[in-house]
Amino acid sequence: MELKVVKIEKPEEVNLIFGQAHFIKTVEDLYEALVTSVPGIKFGLAFCESSGPRLIRHTGTDSDLENLAIQNLQRIGAGHTFLIFLGNAYPINVLNAVKAVPEVVRIFAATANPLEVIVVETKQGRGVLGVVDGGTPLGIEGDEDIQKRKAFLRQIGYKQG
Repeated sequence: MELKVVKIEKPEEVNLIFGQAHFIKTVEDLYEALVTSVPGIKFGLAFCESSGPRLIRHTGTDSDLENLAIQNLQRIGAGHTFLIFLGNAYPINVLNAVKAVPEVVRIFAATANPLEVIVVETKQGRGVLGVVDGGTPLGIEGDEDIQKRKAFLRQIGYKQG
């Protein structure tokens, strides 16, 4: 058994959802969940098939994001994982729809942070042990930080008042 750390390569502003699913139909069902959640959404999606021809299945509405998803999943190489890169939407806009897709088993991360995937390789293949999402905390939120957080959420339209 060998452990590997695979860094997700992406532009800083791009958000992603990284997860695990279990069936070839995943690609089409995730596509439908995304396009019906956000009109005009730009995204790229790739899925590592783990049996049969074991292809990286892919789709999307933005070819650059689709290619980015394919390239990252080639490096991860773990069966039944999927990666969605979002161009003009945030995970919060689509995450419930993604989780509701019957083939989706789990979500490892939904983030814009730098992301590392911890991969284990055995004689059979590769699997994901977990992820490292961003950095470690530098302190504890104080009163001023709380005010900034609340102001930011209202500024971007996620809270009222």
